Amino acid sequence: QVQLVESGGGLVQAGGSLRLSCAASGRTFSSYAMAWFRRVPGKERELITAISWSGDRTYYADPVKGRFTISRDNGKNTLYLQMNSLKPDDTAVYYCAAARRPGVVNLARQAEFDYWGQGTQVTVSS
Repeated sequence: QVQLVESGGGLVQAGGSLRLSCAASGRTFSSYAMAWFRRVPGKERELITAISWSGDRTYYADPVKGRFTISRDNGKNTLYLQMNSLKPDDTAVYYCAAARRPGVVNLARQAEFDYWGQGTQVTVSS
């Protein structure tokens, strides 16, 4: 079983930046694709970005493309999300997620990911 612990959320003004981290344990981190999801109250959790097991492929949903950057450090078993030019619409709980199977997966497909952290709140004020 994989354990995921997010950190780095908080309150930031519009136009600001935050960096989220996700520490993983419980299985071979470097073998699995990883992703970040977010959930706005009253809406379903949405996939916003994902990265392949090796880090050579990434996916970004349109709302965050060009502003967010996903990365990973397989030596530290850690996933990152650098968020720049934040907007009030980015306010949500952000979740780290791990792929259900090792190797190559469809990074744009939400169903590929089924292990979740507890989430970290990001609030962007206008």
